[in-house]
Amino acid sequence: MSGAILKLSSLAAMKWPMRTLILAVAAMAALTFPANAQIGAASVAERGTQGERPRLPPAVNRPWPGGTIQLSIDASDVTRGAYRVTQTIPLPAGMERVTMLLPKWLPGNHAPRGPIAALVDLRFFADGKQVGWKRDPFEVYAFHVDLPSGARELTARFIHTSPLRTAEGRVTMTPRMLNLQWEKMSLYPAGHFVRRIRVRPEVTLPTGWSAASALAGQSRSGDRVNWAETDYETLVDSPIFAGAHLQGWNLGNSVRMFAVADSPELLGLPSAKAVHLQAMVEEALLTFGKPPFDQYDFLVALSDQLGGIGLEHLKSSENQLEPYNFIQWDKYDWDRNVLAHELAHSWNGKYRRPAKLWTPDYNQPMQDDLLWVYEGQTQFWGWVHSARSGLQDKQTVLGIMARAAGFLSEHPGRAWRSLADTTSDPIIAARKPKPYSSLTRNEDYYTEGALIWLEADQLIRQGTRGKKGLDDFARRFFSHNGGVERVRLYEFGDIVAALNAVHPYEWANFFKSRIDLAGQAAPIAGIERAGYRLVWKNEPNPYSKARMDQEHDLDLYFSLGLKIDYDGAVSSTRWEGPAFKAGVVTGAKIIAVDTIAFSSSVMSQAIKRAQVARKPIRLLVRRSDRFETVSVPYYGGLRWPWLERAGGRKSTGLDELLAPRRD
Repeated sequence: MSGAILKLSSLAAMKWPMRTLILAVAAMAALTFPANAQIGAASVAERGTQGERPRLPPAVNRPWPGGTIQLSIDASDVTRGAYRVTQTIPLPAGMERVTMLLPKWLPGNHAPRGPIAALVDLRFFADGKQVGWKRDPFEVYAFHVDLPSGARELTARFIHTSPLRTAEGRVTMTPRMLNLQWEKMSLYPAGHFVRRIRVRPEVTLPTGWSAASALAGQSRSGDRVNWAETDYETLVDSPIFAGAHLQGWNLGNSVRMFAVADSPELLGLPSAKAVHLQAMVEEALLTFGKPPFDQYDFLVALSDQLGGIGLEHLKSSENQLEPYNFIQWDKYDWDRNVLAHELAHSWNGKYRRPAKLWTPDYNQPMQDDLLWVYEGQTQFWGWVHSARSGLQDKQTVLGIMARAAGFLSEHPGRAWRSLADTTSDPIIAARKPKPYSSLTRNEDYYTEGALIWLEADQLIRQGTRGKKGLDDFARRFFSHNGGVERVRLYEFGDIVAALNAVHPYEWANFFKSRIDLAGQAAPIAGIERAGYRLVWKNEPNPYSKARMDQEHDLDLYFSLGLKIDYDGAVSSTRWEGPAFKAGVVTGAKIIAVDTIAFSSSVMSQAIKRAQVARKPIRLLVRRSDRFETVSVPYYGGLRWPWLERAGGRKSTGLDELLAPRRD
C-alpha cells in the first residue's frame, strides 16, 4: 500500500490531466493487488454470513417446563479422583433442541472459572438412545443437543476429574475426604433463572463415609445419600464435605460446625476452645442482627491434603484449616480468621449483594466493582469478630492488621493502579501467581478495603462522640428484613445513604478519593484515628512469626525485599527493593551469604551486621545453571510491621472496636 502511495505521488507530480491520472491509478491498483482485494472482500462477506455470533437462549424467570431434574453423582472412586455424573432431564413435549450449560461465572470466585476442562467423557441419551451433541463455538460452556421427534427424557453422563496434585488445580478428593461442589459437576438447561430449575440430588460415597451439607432432607440408603428436591441456585450454594472421619458440634443460635479430618484424633476440639467458636457466632449476630438463614453449617477440612479453600454460602461455608488446628489451638491461632470472615459473608455478600454481582444464571458476566464492600468490609468484620470472640488472640489480629498496613505502605503497585481496578483482578489474573505482584497488585480490595472501613468506623465514632460506629451501619444495612427474599441488591448510592443515616458525612467523596484514584497515601489513617500507629521492629509480630514458622520461609519483604524458603529459594521479590536492584529475582536460589552456607539465621545475622558495618551483603546466587556473586547495599536492618498505641494511652478507639460486645 505504501508503494502505491509513492507511485501516486510521482504521477501527480508529473502534472498529468486528471482523467488520465485517475485511469493510471486504477490500472496500477489492479496490477498491484487485485487478488488481495478480492480475497479481502470475500473474507468479509464470509465472516458476515458464517461468523456471526449466535445468541444462547436468554434466561427468563420461568420454571423449566420438563419437571424436576435427577442428579446422581458417584463419588466413591477416591483412588482416581473421579466423580461420575448421571443427570436425567425431563423434556417438555415438542422440544426439538436443548442447550445444556456448565456454570461458568461461579459465585464467590468473582470470575468465569468453571472448570470446563475437567468435564470429560460427555455423552447424551434421548429416551435411552445415544444422540450427538455439539459444543457452541463461541460459548464453550454450552452444549447443543438436537432431539429426536417425541423425545421425553434426556440423560447426560460424564466424569468430573478432580486434580490429583496442586499443579493441576485444587484437589477436591483424597483417600480420606472430599469436597463436592455441585456447580462443577452438573449441567443446567439454558433459558431459565437457575432458581426456577428444580433438582433432586443424590451422591454415592465410599463405604463408611459420612456427609455434611446445608441441603435439607438428608437421608441415606447404604452408601447413597439423598437430599430433598431443591432449586438449582440453592443446590449450587450448598456444597458437601464428606469423609471417613467426620464430627459435628452445636455452636448455638442455629449454627453448627462439621469437620472432616485426615485422622480421628485431629477432631479432638477441647470444650474450653469451642466456646470461642460459639462467641464468634454471638458477635456476628450482635453486629448484623437478624440472620438470613434458619440454619448455618461451617464445613471444615482439617487437612493439608485437600486443597485450601475459604468460600462463602448463604447457609454454610467451605473452609480448610491446618490439620492440627483444633488439638494445638494456640499454635494455630493465626489460621482461624477465615471462619469469622465466611460467617460474615452470609449477611454481606450472599444476602446483601452488589446488584451487578447477581445474575439470573451462571453464564452471564458478573461485575466486581463493589468488591471493596463485599470482601473489604467482610475482611474488616473477620478481624473484629475474631478479636471480640477470642477466636484469635487480640495480638494476632493486630499483627494481621499491621502486616496489611505495612505491605500497602511499601507497595509500588499503588502508585499506578487504583484500588477500584484491583476489583477486576479475579477476572484478569484468575488468582494465578504473578512475576512481580508488588508492582502488578493483587486483590488488594480485601485488606485495603478493610483498612478504609476501619477509617470509616473511626470517623463515625469521633463524629458521634463514641455513641455509634460501623456496627450501627452493619445492623441497618445487612440485617434480614424478615421476608422470604434470599437476596437484596444494592448500589453505591445505597451504601452512602445508609452511612449518612448513621452519621452524616461526605461519604461519597470519602470513598471515591480512596477507591478510584491511584497514588494515594498509605491507608493508615484509620489506624491513626483509632489511637494506634504503624511502627517497624527488628522482630516479626506474632502473626508474621507464626506464618513464617508454618510456611518454613523467611519473609524479608520489608527489608531486603525478598521472601525466601528455608532452603534459600526465592519465592517473591519486591519491585525496586534492594535485592531486586541487585538482580536477585523470583526463581533464584541463594547458596551462601557472605561466604557462609545459607540458612535463615545466617541471612538474618548478615542483615544485622550490614546495618552496623555499612558494608554490602554478598550473596552467592544460583539461577538456572549459572552462579553469580551479587552485592546488596542494604543497611536498614531487619524490619517487620507492628501496631502499637500512640502516646502511651491505655485504651483507644481500636481497643474499643475489638472489645467483646456480648454480656
